[in-house]
Amino acid sequence: MAISDKHVLILAADFFEDAELLYPLWRLQEAEVKTTLAGLQEEPVTGKKGHGPVKVDTTVNEVSADQINLLVIPGGFAPDKLRQSEAVLALVREMDTAGKPIAFICHAGWVPISAGIIAGRCATSVAAIRDDMINAGCDWSDEPTVVDRNLISARHPGDLGPWLKAILAALED
Repeated sequence: MAISDKHVLILAADFFEDAELLYPLWRLQEAEVKTTLAGLQEEPVTGKKGHGPVKVDTTVNEVSADQINLLVIPGGFAPDKLRQSEAVLALVREMDTAGKPIAFICHAGWVPISAGIIAGRCATSVAAIRDDMINAGCDWSDEPTVVDRNLISARHPGDLGPWLKAILAALED
């Protein structure tokens, strides 16, 4: 399957880290990957630095893991809202069970923690949630980007380049 035949779902909620949502969205679209932005509700979302409003394409309740090849979870304060949604957590669990790539950055590590899939895995995050990751059973690393089976994690916006390379590589597999 060509990369242009792949489908990536990006989760969105208010107060996302602007670059961590927009850079993957634009870079994947540039690579001709079908991208869908899914919110918790149908309303547009706004970044924590004020970008937006950004229109969502669908809601998380309308998506299932069998429809997508890779899931992207941007950071910022949005992951704290996302992890409170059972639909989000169920989607993350479905993706993990299917072995499909789940890419998360910065504070987005909270979502796999709440989904219960981080224990026994190696991942990275912003240092502010390092203890949360470790307490959830993660083998935390301070590397810019960490790939452990189907999990692709990065620390912060400064790691967007290597993170996106790992995401694109996962789509080529």
